[in-house]
Amino acid sequence: MEIPVVVGVDGSETGLRAVDWAGEEALRLGLPLRMVYACLWERYEGGGPPDPERPSERVLADHIVSAAMERARRQAPEIRISSLIRPQDAVTALLEEARSATMVVVGSRGRGGLAGLLLGSVSLSLAGRSHCPVVVVRAWPDPATQPRGVVVGVGGAAESGQALRFAFREAETRRCRLVAIRAWRSPMHRPMGNPLFTGDPVAAHQREAADILDDALAGFERSHPDVDVHRETVEGSAHHALLEAAATAELLIVGARRLSGHGGLQLGRSNHAVLHHAPCPVAVVPERV
Repeated sequence: MEIPVVVGVDGSETGLRAVDWAGEEALRLGLPLRMVYACLWERYEGGGPPDPERPSERVLADHIVSAAMERARRQAPEIRISSLIRPQDAVTALLEEARSATMVVVGSRGRGGLAGLLLGSVSLSLAGRSHCPVVVVRAWPDPATQPRGVVVGVGGAAESGQALRFAFREAETRRCRLVAIRAWRSPMHRPMGNPLFTGDPVAAHQREAADILDDALAGFERSHPDVDVHRETVEGSAHHALLEAAATAELLIVGARRLSGHGGLQLGRSNHAVLHHAPCPVAVVPERV
């Protein structure tokens, strides 16, 4: 059975961008697209025409889902589309859908989000808790920058396996370059040994970062020989390096460690930063620890 690309729909502008992105992704991967609408609070917001036979929130839900399906069909008539309306809060519904999804795609903020927020609670909760990759479509790359390639942050061979697997598949299906980034620092309190024997400590830290990058990529490069891989070791914070690279990227991919038995958000500082500020869609891929 083919595992679908799931997209959360809610009628918002960012939600429609998520539908567009998810439709293109389903088409690229040859997978079905599943649209999920979930809400418990529509009755307090109004917005649907009164109907004595059906609750107004159900009428609004049907309208939102139908419009999203029509939009996706116009974009890619050949993809298989299904829909589901769930009487649950959006986070619970989409986390349950994530258990049988290739990925879950959401907009950055829903219709009820505060205008000043860069990222809504639904997208943040999903990115921090989902069992499958979550793609948050906060912004489209600016066509004037000629976006090219997929960017992935590399934490190490044991920490980035799933993110790299996802990244190589994306680069392969998009037929684009993959940029793998490893950030590094040279802290004053962590000498690399006697400079007479080890040479420049900054160069030693950079070599260490390059070795970690090589080890993490080796197996994937062998299994995906057609992917053009570009390595970058960058001194400084990971999120600064990733955001700079994302300025000309189609997609930014990061791994998120998931500790067994931990029920809260598991994202990390760098992932929070890129989710809020990246100028392109961000995929957060869970890494089981």
